[in-house]
Amino acid sequence: MTTSISPAKAAPPPPAPVTKTSRGGLTELVAPYAYIAPFFVLFAIFGLIPLLFTFYVALFDWNPIGEHVFVGLDNFTRLFQDVRFWNAARNTVSIWVLSTVPQLLVALVLAHLLNHVRLRFATLFRMSMLVPYITSVAATAIVFAQMFDRDYGLLNWLLGLVGIGHIDFIQSVAGSHVLIAVMITWRWFGYTALLYLASLQAVPRTIYEAAAVDGAGTLRQFLHISIPALRPVIVFTIVTSTIYGLQTFTEPLLISRSAPSTCGPIRQCQTLTLFLFEQGFTQFKFGYAAAIGVALFVMVVALAGLNYFLSTRTRPERA
Repeated sequence: MTTSISPAKAAPPPPAPVTKTSRGGLTELVAPYAYIAPFFVLFAIFGLIPLLFTFYVALFDWNPIGEHVFVGLDNFTRLFQDVRFWNAARNTVSIWVLSTVPQLLVALVLAHLLNHVRLRFATLFRMSMLVPYITSVAATAIVFAQMFDRDYGLLNWLLGLVGIGHIDFIQSVAGSHVLIAVMITWRWFGYTALLYLASLQAVPRTIYEAAAVDGAGTLRQFLHISIPALRPVIVFTIVTSTIYGLQTFTEPLLISRSAPSTCGPIRQCQTLTLFLFEQGFTQFKFGYAAAIGVALFVMVVALAGLNYFLSTRTRPERA
């Protein structure tokens, strides 16, 4: 009896390597840049080019309907010797501090409470915090100007009940700064609180439960769990609040009806952007106004960079 041995099957040939056509490879190479190109195109048109043009105009005695005389750095020399500029800079920094610090603190505490307290209709409460943000700034200015009015304002009526005389908030330096800061804080604290709340909800609940088992109270949980978890968002809100606060324009423009471009007879609440508006669009000194814009740009970049540097320097070391 004979047995037949079948021949061994040949191994299948290896699959042919996939080769990309030059057209497909070029498409994959260009596609990521094409996706992000619209942002950079719009930024160049509406951001970078106007910024560079502002630097250019600042070097001229620029008359919008007349001659453009090159003056070099004379606008900046004049600017740093102008007491109105330093007054506007002080007002800007004062309003920025008075509005930013309370806003961030209130938003931080409110977000921590909303993350822990069990509320019925919690979504409704969270959404209602956006009402100040979407309210017209003009309407906000009208309401707060009436509340802080010297003769018929609600705040002065309450102060009168405790024996304190009426305060003319709008016509005084400190009072006008407080009024504008309250308006800015009221408008932005809800938006900031929702940013903090969204970040806190990403923290596992078991961490808070473990801390509570170990004896950590609400304050220690807030300091040692919530704040470290919110550090990146806190840095973001500090930087954005700095940028917005140093460019405050609408609020001081609206509360002073008699002299809107100077925010009062003694320029008690005139900010840098309002000073820029006065010089550029009421005095038509475009070159000088451009120099104010450049100085404001440098101030915003410097303070935003300082905030970022301090926040990164205080970041805890990772093991």
